[in-house]
Amino acid sequence: MSGRRDRSGLAALAPFLWLGVFFLFPFLLVAKLSLSETALSIPPYAPRLDWSQGWAGVQAFLQGLDLEAYARLPTDRLYVVAYLSSLKFAAVATLILLLLGYPLAYAMARCTPAVRQALLMAVILPFWTSFLIRVYALIGILKPEGLLNVALRALGLPGVSILNTDTAVYIGLVYAYLPFMVLPLYAVLERQQHDLLEAAADLGCTPLESFWRVTFPLSLPGVAAGSLLCFIPMVGEFVIPDLLGGSGTLMLGKTIWTEFFANRDWPAASAVAIVLLFTLAIPIVFYQRQQARLMEAGR
Repeated sequence: MSGRRDRSGLAALAPFLWLGVFFLFPFLLVAKLSLSETALSIPPYAPRLDWSQGWAGVQAFLQGLDLEAYARLPTDRLYVVAYLSSLKFAAVATLILLLLGYPLAYAMARCTPAVRQALLMAVILPFWTSFLIRVYALIGILKPEGLLNVALRALGLPGVSILNTDTAVYIGLVYAYLPFMVLPLYAVLERQQHDLLEAAADLGCTPLESFWRVTFPLSLPGVAAGSLLCFIPMVGEFVIPDLLGGSGTLMLGKTIWTEFFANRDWPAASAVAIVLLFTLAIPIVFYQRQQARLMEAGR
């Protein structure tokens, strides 16, 4: 029995070890970098901990840490614009995804099982292809001599210039993250009981009233989950704005990459990453509290 308890204890400890190694430790490294200063050295930051000096080295290391990188963020227009632009891109794209994904998930939930499985496979199928390849495919479609303009000219319509614009970024975000919106919505809508709609109809509700009074309120957990699954990674997106957006397209992911690899300003890039992390933690905490309240109300 003791051996079985030991194995169950190790199994329970495994997730915490995983989070500690792959989340907490990297987070502490980035946090330490955000408190450092830029230096003309390799690596390009200071102070660095010198264990050979013992406790004196630890004291010197701690005294060298400061909040200068964080103090620069609100005073530098680049970071402020990139931060607000990332929130705007993510919020607008999430709204578009909800408007497109909800009808699709609703139709999937109301189809026959055979058609439902086919549509579900069609939604999941893009995951079988590399994300980078799919973005490059969009370049082939949206570029001036791409498939979109070829089709428009074949129909006698003028061509459009979409690549390297904000519109291309929105198209890329919606295309890449649509499955993350559809799947949570489908999971919630597919489990809803049709008896509730029949009861609403018996009470005199029209199909539209039944949807807004029964279906949509019950699907709000899926709406919240899908919105978070899309909004959070889109705020820090780098590949799509870099490949589809123009030189004036500013997002935090692109800014962090530039500071790390082009400007070699690791403290500033780390401070931006920490601020982004805490910004994204706010909707997650709010969602968890709402879910806890709903569970308490259900009891």
